[in-house]
Amino acid sequence: MLYYLFEYLDKYYDFPGSALFGFLTFRAAVTIILSLLISTIFGRRIIRFLQKQQVGETIRDLGLDGQVEKAGTPTMGGIIIILATLIPVLLFAKLGNIYIILLVITTLWMGTIGFIDDYIKKFKNDKEGLKGRFKVLGQVGLGIIVGATLYFHPDVTLKEKLPQEQQQEILAANPDVESSKLFQMEEKSTKTTIPFVKENEFDYADLITWISPDLEKYAWIIFILAAIFIITAVSNGANLTDGIDGLAAGTSAIIVLTLGIFAWVSGNIVFSDYLNIMYIPRVEEITIYIAAFVGALIGFLWYNTYPAQVFMGDTGSLTIGGIIAVIAIAVRKEWLIPVLCGIFLAENLSVVMQVSWFKYTRKKYGEGRRIFKMSPLHHHYQKSGYHESKIVTRFWIIGILLAIISIVTLKIR
Repeated sequence: MLYYLFEYLDKYYDFPGSALFGFLTFRAAVTIILSLLISTIFGRRIIRFLQKQQVGETIRDLGLDGQVEKAGTPTMGGIIIILATLIPVLLFAKLGNIYIILLVITTLWMGTIGFIDDYIKKFKNDKEGLKGRFKVLGQVGLGIIVGATLYFHPDVTLKEKLPQEQQQEILAANPDVESSKLFQMEEKSTKTTIPFVKENEFDYADLITWISPDLEKYAWIIFILAAIFIITAVSNGANLTDGIDGLAAGTSAIIVLTLGIFAWVSGNIVFSDYLNIMYIPRVEEITIYIAAFVGALIGFLWYNTYPAQVFMGDTGSLTIGGIIAVIAIAVRKEWLIPVLCGIFLAENLSVVMQVSWFKYTRKKYGEGRRIFKMSPLHHHYQKSGYHESKIVTRFWIIGILLAIISIVTLKIR
């Protein structure tokens, strides 16, 4: 809202300093500062409110060190992350941008699902919370909305470079030509990025057009199914990662910051040309949302690091996973998720492997056997005698390494 106010003041009244709001970097800087202030200053008040409402965590005795002491710690702290993200975004982002609209919907949608789950657990005394099928139904619903919007909305386009011959002709005539002149007109596309290969672009339509070119008109079905799968997988991965103090919030901040770099360069015609990556018009506005989200996560960490004063609950973890998935799809980097979100993937796989192996061995030998001492993976290391602070720090280090590898894929093919 403030963006439009200062745009008006600059246009009609030449108000001092109002032109600064036209710069993406300035708005991103102000956004992350405001988000940090909201999450740290008002976060304490929200924690006190949750304490008064007796919204404390119920701890199951899993035999982990320090587990019993956490009983009664306020949960549903994801509210802090949601508020500290949305308020700066509403103030400084271009609210008409389709990517911003999608991310606001994602935050409210997944936040509501997580809130209902936490509410049932705390106030209805149902430890299971919202039934799994309803969570999945909510994730599928969001996947349909996101996939359909990104496929059909006219503002979601790509700009590809002109053929090499045409580029050479233009450059021969004018060596100082602007980068924008070397690109074609905006067009709808289902192309995305595949890392580590020379021709690093992949079109979802290719999955069916090999049968018949006429099937290209049904590519939207493949794209929506991919969006559903990615949103469901990443949100569940973030949910499983939220098991020890600071792990989910810290890991997510690293992931989102990396996606911010992708969004910025993908939406900048000069840098996308230099790095030879997809140019996605208008996607750079996601940088504002990411700045707010990163600030909210770091501010939340102020209270969530060991020993945690608040837990995010499903209100936070499901929202975090949904936002990460939608950003990755929007910037056409969703197939980097196995690398960038490697921590989430490992946590997911550890549970799948543990449960599958236990059921298999119980059926074959009459007694279930385990691969890990406990799943998800972070609990395995707790059972191995590592303090949770050490586990979290090392997972953060691995997350930073995976983020660097992900960024390097911009040039390594």
